Amino acid sequence: MQTHFDTIIVGAGLSGIGAAYFHQKNRPDKSYAILEGRPAMGGTWDLFKYPGIRSDSDMYTMGFSFNPWNSPKAIADGPSILQYIKETAEKFNIKSNIQFNSKANLANWSDQTKQYTLQIENPTTGTTRQLTCSFLIMCSGYYNYQQGHNPEFKGKSDFQGTIVHPQHWDTNLDYSGKRITIIGSGATAVTLLPEFQKTAKPVTMLQRSPSYIVEIPKKDTIAEKLGKILPEKFNHWLIRWKNILVAMLFYQYGQRRPAQAKRAIQKEIKNQIGDKYKEEDFNPSYKPWDQRVCFDPDSDFLKALKQSNAHIVTDTIDRFTQKGILLTSGKELETDIIVTATGLQLQFFGGMQVTINDKPIVSNELFTYLGVLLSDIPNLAFVAGYTNATWTLKCELCCQYIMRLLKYMDKKGHNVCIPYIDPEKINEQPLLDLTSGYIKRSEHELPKQGDKKPWKLNQNYILDSVALKMRGINSKSLLFK
Repeated sequence: MQTHFDTIIVGAGLSGIGAAYFHQKNRPDKSYAILEGRPAMGGTWDLFKYPGIRSDSDMYTMGFSFNPWNSPKAIADGPSILQYIKETAEKFNIKSNIQFNSKANLANWSDQTKQYTLQIENPTTGTTRQLTCSFLIMCSGYYNYQQGHNPEFKGKSDFQGTIVHPQHWDTNLDYSGKRITIIGSGATAVTLLPEFQKTAKPVTMLQRSPSYIVEIPKKDTIAEKLGKILPEKFNHWLIRWKNILVAMLFYQYGQRRPAQAKRAIQKEIKNQIGDKYKEEDFNPSYKPWDQRVCFDPDSDFLKALKQSNAHIVTDTIDRFTQKGILLTSGKELETDIIVTATGLQLQFFGGMQVTINDKPIVSNELFTYLGVLLSDIPNLAFVAGYTNATWTLKCELCCQYIMRLLKYMDKKGHNVCIPYIDPEKINEQPLLDLTSGYIKRSEHELPKQGDKKPWKLNQNYILDSVALKMRGINSKSLLFK
């Protein structure tokens, strides 16, 4: 087997498949491999199996620009997205470059060889091997695939029913006719409630604090109409940009006029559910987009909530009991199944350790350069999406920049690129500006950003397009050797 590659990509989800495409297109004479720790590609969309799993972004922007999403469903279910990823990998001959059951545990850079040596484990057999590469691209996502966030609830062992986390959903679990309590108010909880409501006895979403819930259409009627008169490629480009701009305007509206945006969102919810509207259930304590907004395709969540067997309870948990959950208010929720939709556990580099000349890096001491490279780390890039827009949009910009960088290095005869920063000339800021619990819990493990370009993230597709697609590669912040 080949043991050295010009480039190794870690992760075979949306990001990794995208990185592979751009590598093939821009560096056809250079070798690459994708390392995937699991036995299948797809990342999130292969891992999660809970009822109703779907995108919370439109597929015209979440899909790849080089392989347009052609289904009429703008909001797609998980199995459809997984199939789309697989079809893309087959269509562009990417699958043959994926090494499955290959979990990268350690990557060590050597100044002497100007290469990374990766320690790779087969999680099924426990066998290990090594690969080397000249450049490393991390597309391993941002959360721990092995473990979701599981807060410790007092009395958990007393509960005599079933407890399940959506990240580890048991597809054999029969929940029809059962009393179900969902703990959480994020996108997963908003997805689960309408699915459970169809067959559950009662289903209750127990939330400590509310989220913003905004209706979006499942189908893009404008795309359907224009598709009948415009060429397919042009129609996809037009709709993609329409959706990008709408999302950007919505984000700016929520940040610049938060009180007005909040009233508009609450008014729409009240109009839809009428008498079931309670102020405490839909009154978040933060501004829109200080945390991610929950999208509700065709108002499935709100329609379900109007039914007699679906409820929201805004309260905190005192303890689990034999029959259910005792709330701080003194009320007890009797239930058969507790679904802990309590969020993700962030994990940088998918848990892989990076060392430089055998010395471990400390991730929270690093700064991000253009949101792609890391200070003082040679020949390594990471690909991550937006927090306020579709994940894939930012991923593609990252991949395009990485390929421009590598082509520049090829042309100039450079073997090494190292971003460097003078910490005395820049103020540090958190990498992600959301106040979501899953981010705050792991902030100490993440790299930082600066308060000046090119060390500060834009979180704006138009500005990022200029910075990552048009900005000159040669920079006083990059050291080439």
